Amino acid sequence: MRSLTLHLKVLIAILVVLGISITAYQIFVLGIPVTEDATDDLWNIDAKVEFVANGKDPIKIQMFVPPLSRDYVSLNESFISNNYGVAVNRVDGNRKVTWSARRAKGNQTLYYRLVLTKRYSAEKAKVKGPTFRDSMAVEGPEKIAADALLAPIRQHSADVETFISEAIKRVNNANDDNAKLLLAGDSSSANKAKIVELLLSIAHVPMEKVHTIRLVADQPQTPELWLRSFNGTDWLYFNPETGEQGMPSDRLLWWTGDDNLITVDGGKKANVTFSLNNSEMNAIRLAKLTDENTDANFLEYSLYGLPLQTQQTFMIMVMIPIGVLVILVLRNLIGLQTLGTFTPVLIALAFRETQLGFGIALFTVITALGLSLRSYLEHLKLQMLPRLSVVLTFVVVLIAAISLFSHKLGLERGLSVALFPMVILTMTIERLSITWEERGGGHAMKVAIGTLFAASLAHLIMSVPELTYFVFTFPAMLLILVGFMLAMGRYRGYRLTELVRFKAFVKADS
Repeated sequence: MRSLTLHLKVLIAILVVLGISITAYQIFVLGIPVTEDATDDLWNIDAKVEFVANGKDPIKIQMFVPPLSRDYVSLNESFISNNYGVAVNRVDGNRKVTWSARRAKGNQTLYYRLVLTKRYSAEKAKVKGPTFRDSMAVEGPEKIAADALLAPIRQHSADVETFISEAIKRVNNANDDNAKLLLAGDSSSANKAKIVELLLSIAHVPMEKVHTIRLVADQPQTPELWLRSFNGTDWLYFNPETGEQGMPSDRLLWWTGDDNLITVDGGKKANVTFSLNNSEMNAIRLAKLTDENTDANFLEYSLYGLPLQTQQTFMIMVMIPIGVLVILVLRNLIGLQTLGTFTPVLIALAFRETQLGFGIALFTVITALGLSLRSYLEHLKLQMLPRLSVVLTFVVVLIAAISLFSHKLGLERGLSVALFPMVILTMTIERLSITWEERGGGHAMKVAIGTLFAASLAHLIMSVPELTYFVFTFPAMLLILVGFMLAMGRYRGYRLTELVRFKAFVKADS
């Protein structure tokens, strides 16, 4: 007996831990929203390209577009132009769109539109990058100034991250004569990044220039320069003005390298204007769109991967264990008497169609009439199978009659009575009649009222939208329910109703 108890405890622990672990993985690793009302940001980015065409030469416009390989995924990408050919290519880790035309004249306008959201992914993609680079050529006073800057940088750094941060701080120090000499009077961000790259190359530390767009709605945008270096495992991003490590979460990587954002052949006065706006979308719907537009497929093996019609069925099915748990608590802990465990749950499912008040009325009418018929058939001394067949047929006729009269009276809710499980009603009538004969009418009425109460409570709980969403989205919760049911299977204590029953004994002893 002791070994059996230990076995049960181990089984319960395994089920509960497994259910909690799977649910936690879905929430914290996959990022699946906990509530149906949760929303995620959806960004719409427009890049307006304007230039003046020469009118004589063929036109070729090339512009970098986001590689979308870090934290964001594209839901829609459009290249809007008139009489231009469009091609997108990958070049050195970047994506570049090329608009081309044989002839064009005067002011020209092209649009690039991108709709994106945060990337959903169970695992971060493995990244690669260079860990060594050759030194850039430098001579004369610049060589001496660079060496003078590198000495304290090496002294005050411990790894690649601190080395780069210290180098950026030294270059941005307006009081450092060596930095002034290397900058040569040009204190622009691009020139500072160039000097930082020079210093890092002498130390054989690779560095790339990164151009980003800040995801802020309704504000003018220009690409913002950042620096990054690969430490052998991850890319480290640095602010070129402060040396602070780590790119903010609202930055979108647009392109990397020294090249300009746009180049125009056959035109002049090229200008790119960015505009952004933000909207929100239901998080679970957005997750589905992400699955469709990427190879992440983190919802593929969930119930959301089923056809839509099948999903509707499973949304009802996954709530049945919740209803069973309600009946289990009512029977084993409270002591409520019902017609079995599953009959109240099935009646509760029928209430989903008829609504609670109307369903109770219909159930009461049909059961009362069925009991009357069953009592009449008892006088005919029929066997059980023919008797049940007659009761079942009577229930069908009664349901049809109620539906017909409800339709004539304009009570469309009465049409849903046909969705009641006829076999369940028939068996309910049969079991109530047997209970009436064996235990009396009072006990039969008590069981019938208990069944209706349990079914009503189960229906109310099973109809909570938040609970339905949570169990459907995280079905591993059912493992936790099974563990709780197993634990209740060993409960041998008093029920709440028994405290009332044995109250007289307590008074007699006192």
